[in-house]
Amino acid sequence: MKQIYLDHASTTPVRPEVVEAMVPYFTEHFGNPSSIYPLGQEASDAVAGARAALAGILGASPREVYFTSGGTEADNWALKGFARANAAKGRHIVTSAIEHHAVLHACEALEKEGFAVTYLPVDEHGLVRPADFEAALRPDTILASIMFANNEIGTIEPVAELAAIAREHGVAFHTDAVQAFGHVPIDVKALGIDMLSASSHKLYGPKGVGLLYIRKGLKVANFIDGGQQERGRRGSTENVPGIVGFAKAAELAVDEMDAEHDRQLALRDHAIRRVLAEIPSAKLNGSWESRLANNVNVSFEFIEGEGMLLSLAARGICVSSGSACTSGSLDPSHVLLAIGLPHEIAHGSLRMTLGRDTTRADVDAAIDALAAAGANLTSRTLLKKRGTNLWL
Repeated sequence: MKQIYLDHASTTPVRPEVVEAMVPYFTEHFGNPSSIYPLGQEASDAVAGARAALAGILGASPREVYFTSGGTEADNWALKGFARANAAKGRHIVTSAIEHHAVLHACEALEKEGFAVTYLPVDEHGLVRPADFEAALRPDTILASIMFANNEIGTIEPVAELAAIAREHGVAFHTDAVQAFGHVPIDVKALGIDMLSASSHKLYGPKGVGLLYIRKGLKVANFIDGGQQERGRRGSTENVPGIVGFAKAAELAVDEMDAEHDRQLALRDHAIRRVLAEIPSAKLNGSWESRLANNVNVSFEFIEGEGMLLSLAARGICVSSGSACTSGSLDPSHVLLAIGLPHEIAHGSLRMTLGRDTTRADVDAAIDALAAAGANLTSRTLLKKRGTNLWL
């Protein structure tokens, strides 16, 4: 059975070119970047080169880029570090109801410290309304955090407009760009972004490494004490192979961005059209126009997402569901509820995210299997509702 991987928003395989770039820093160039002898300086130079490359992609200065263990750490550092460092100026934060849990849970933690957080609603496509954003800002608002693109439904937010509003009101603006970095062009200066989080493993780099961009002059508390790494702001010996791999993956992604965007966009739209045409009661979740090129998120009536996911997994097709099984209870996605889906529909959702190796044949095979599984699961659900014994 051929495996068809359609969960690239979750993680991606490391590209061979990235592995090749990393290997020397596991072996002959294994030194600690903080050491002053040549072996250590080789590693230090590699980190500096990777930092400069990633800063260039973002339109930032290398001194504004800090390496982290991933997007979750970067989000936590941005929110907690800024809030705690600027609490004397105000204790109000604005975010959206559809943020990644790394942002939502960081906000919840700050609420326990006495900060107030406004969670903005979104429209039926998952878009934050600029008017709602501006209306939520208060004299004591110090920080806003709105994601660049949603990890579940792929909606791309109006970041430039939101950041401009924040700047007008003297509010710092952070964006979680984990799903967007390496997939769409991002220039932090042109967009007016003050802080940005990104992660390596979403663009064919290694897991366990990410970055936080902090605009020069912004007051942000140190995240990890214990060393002079990252200019004293984030202690811990640098993950040199991971950092090198992150930079290599990002450079490759930028080089191929335009061509890959157009290719995946065509596959995405083909998949959406087939699902909507061939599966009864199918509905696209999120905006079709303002959407990542690789994201397909659909919901179905009378079908539970977990059942669909397991049925596809049995056919070698890897996708994700809009429900998360936590502590033995099945909860629908907070994102799908926020865009107005009722619980029973939110439970019947599926996300397919395409990648650089995804072919039209892969997409068609997945949709064929989805249609077959959907017909089977719909029949079972309807029979259950009528009280029919399925085992007869």
